[in-house]
Amino acid sequence: MDPGEAGVVGLVLVAHSAPVAEAVAELVGRLAGASVPVATAGGTDDDGFGTSSAKVRRALREADRGAGVLVVADLGSAVLTAKALLADPDVDDLPDRVEIADGPFLEGAVAAAMVAATGGDLAAAKAAAEEARHIPKL
Repeated sequence: MDPGEAGVVGLVLVAHSAPVAEAVAELVGRLAGASVPVATAGGTDDDGFGTSSAKVRRALREADRGAGVLVVADLGSAVLTAKALLADPDVDDLPDRVEIADGPFLEGAVAAAMVAATGGDLAAAKAAAEEARHIPKL
């Protein structure tokens, strides 16, 4: 862990496609800056379309800086993968505080990262991700 990142909310982007997750992570990094740890869990273990609990597990550990980790998912089954992992009693190496946002993937990730970059806590980052569904585009 980089000492400058201690206490920052981390983000995990769970998507059915690795390139989609990585592209959103790149955009988030450019908009919010490098202070917010963003890890991706895109695609299946064999690089197909779908989700992987092993990738989500790795990403959760990678994004953890001590202030909690927010999961932002692209589709409902990505949420199910994350929820199943968090509920697994045999998994004991995850961050202490993990929340899953119920909001849009791209807009939610950007909004959460902006809040995290300005020192917001996990609850504030989650609220921003969820409120992003109400941002008008026209």
